[in-house]
Amino acid sequence: MNGLGNQIIVADMRGRRDRVTPEAAIAINARAETKFDQIMAIHDSRTPGTANYIEIINSDGSRAQACGNGMRCVVQSLSVEQGRQRFTFETVAGILFGEEAEDGLITVDMGTPKFAWYEIPLSEEFADTRAVELQIGPIDAPVLHSPSVASMGNPHATFWVKDDVWSYALDRFGPLLENHPLFPERANISIANVAAPDRIILRTWERGAGLTEACGTAACAALVNGARTRRTARKATVIVPGGDLVVEWQADDHVTLTGPAEFEWRGEFDPATGAWTRAEAA
Repeated sequence: MNGLGNQIIVADMRGRRDRVTPEAAIAINARAETKFDQIMAIHDSRTPGTANYIEIINSDGSRAQACGNGMRCVVQSLSVEQGRQRFTFETVAGILFGEEAEDGLITVDMGTPKFAWYEIPLSEEFADTRAVELQIGPIDAPVLHSPSVASMGNPHATFWVKDDVWSYALDRFGPLLENHPLFPERANISIANVAAPDRIILRTWERGAGLTEACGTAACAALVNGARTRRTARKATVIVPGGDLVVEWQADDHVTLTGPAEFEWRGEFDPATGAWTRAEAA
């Protein structure tokens, strides 16, 4: 499946005790036909009141705490299977809610943002994470500097720019910033341009996946970081390379993410080795 071009494998692991191994994820991602951003592994529920436990695996085999585009794919997949529109899931980041509307757009409640340095987490203390000391380039003329940092279940750094987000070599800066010592759990790195209080243009280097067409949690982080630095309103359209997402930081402190999801094709894979076969078209 895909969420605005964010390539997602929705893996049905219900009724099984095993997990998708890092080796399997790396092997699957190595093939052009199955290259992905995240695997969303649907497991049996672990907590009463939830439909399923969702494990999220990056293309480098590491585990992720949250993935908004992937959650929309999970909601659409289960909605088609079960004829339901609303679901409650458990992830490492906590309890998440998802709902498919009549127009096919899917809204996921991504929970509440975290701003304390130790919650994100950062490796050193910052009293104010709306702008932290971090830069790329010469000290007297940095290319990027002073990002806003937050956690949307996973760490995010949003660098604010006033010019074209495509004019920055994110493919070069991204790996360096993702693995900067300031981020002990690595971080998602975004470049954001506020075109209007309700319109953000965003590019993201995704932790464990690289350049991406869309990153839902990065869109959420950009909106909350924009709102708390008085750059944006609390609801905005976030324009990512794959299309538009609508993000709202609600009065109850929860952040919702709304956008589409699309089915591409179906198959089977071995969660231990990554060996796979594509199903015949119906």
